[in-house]
Amino acid sequence: MDGIGNGKGRRFDPACYHGLTITKGCHIIHNMNKIYSRDEYYYPRWLTALLRDALGTHPIVVLTGARQVGKSTLLRNEDPFRGWRYYTFDDMDTLTQARRDPASLWAGADRVILDEVQRVPEVLLAVKKAVDDYPQRYRFVLSGSVNLLLMQRVSESLAGRAVYFVLHPLALGEAQRQPPPTLLAELLGGRWPSEGDIGSEETVDPLTILQRGAMPGLLHSTDPTVWLRWWEGYILTYLERDLRQMAQIEALPDFRRLMDLLALHTGQLLNQSELGRGVGMSQPTTHRYINLLETTHLMERLPSYTAGRIQRLVKSPKIYWTDPGLPVFLSGYFDRESLAQARELGAFFEALIYQHLRILSELMTPKARLYFWRTRTGNEVDFVVEQGRRLVAFEVKWSENPRFQHADGLRHFLDAHPHAQGGVLLHRGTETRFLGERILALPWRLLTG
Repeated sequence: MDGIGNGKGRRFDPACYHGLTITKGCHIIHNMNKIYSRDEYYYPRWLTALLRDALGTHPIVVLTGARQVGKSTLLRNEDPFRGWRYYTFDDMDTLTQARRDPASLWAGADRVILDEVQRVPEVLLAVKKAVDDYPQRYRFVLSGSVNLLLMQRVSESLAGRAVYFVLHPLALGEAQRQPPPTLLAELLGGRWPSEGDIGSEETVDPLTILQRGAMPGLLHSTDPTVWLRWWEGYILTYLERDLRQMAQIEALPDFRRLMDLLALHTGQLLNQSELGRGVGMSQPTTHRYINLLETTHLMERLPSYTAGRIQRLVKSPKIYWTDPGLPVFLSGYFDRESLAQARELGAFFEALIYQHLRILSELMTPKARLYFWRTRTGNEVDFVVEQGRRLVAFEVKWSENPRFQHADGLRHFLDAHPHAQGGVLLHRGTETRFLGERILALPWRLLTG
């Protein structure tokens, strides 16, 4: 069985950990060439263990994520999925057959993967009938580049039968074939790292990651020109094909201008009226276009954290792109020098941290939730992670030398929420040290695996 590397020659079996807990006795040694002989460019994904577990409790597993994030690659490389019957509805013959006689696709098979299922939602009624008529017989994985939970017709047909997962762009640890870090779970449990220095050999240049992005297809080259061409083609395909399959778009240039403007607003409060005026479109159209970006997993809204849970639903969210490299490209920072001087660099770095917090939160059982915190008087922290009644606040600083005043927002948060485990200041440096009672400065690299 495949393993996930820890960067030190030792291999971890993905089946040996659940969530963020590494099971004792699961360290195994493999030959690297043997492991990846079927796809040398495949990066084992941390989510795989949870997908396997879900098969034991649900007849339908739904795996979604942005186009090119690696969903099909995971399913065609990992056990047990790589032994299942596989269909993609990007194939016109398969698409036609699904519309004519969907049940014929799994004739003679009881383990089936249906990829890009959003293209033929009527197949879901046949899937529903199959699992209802034969509760213990069938197992389906439905994969696609659209968030099926946001499609009412789809979510209603699968209610009570499916469990949902999102595959995000590669975490840094996944790209280095390391196991997931336990840091977030430890912080939520009140277990804090000791002070110390990780050393310069453990540092990773965040500028390179921001310039390149985190999609698997980008890791095969170190040439920034290749990265630029990849993103250019990605956006063109998204606009010309994916969007046209999803909805009627009145003017693709307007949609692209909205994407560019949203990129410059990364990490800021979402004001749809202001954005609409900026690109010359109505508020309803702006609202619909932003919903499409969210439905296709390119962008997410981060809600506000308040003590009253109902209030969280009405406060304005912040916006983050799911791959931090996409807003950098859309904003026109095509080289390292311009990115290093960018006014939005701090926000782009926040997006990189958001990506990793999102991945680690969704590996936990039950899943942790992400928020930001801001008061009317201007006190704020970038992220709040909540699991049940446990809270940890995070502030992100583009600095190698964190200072005490950098933690002022965390102090205000802890004063307002004394039951929280504490606050963490993530920075680009190498030193872990306390900046106050329950406030710890941590190198961002420790969060990434």
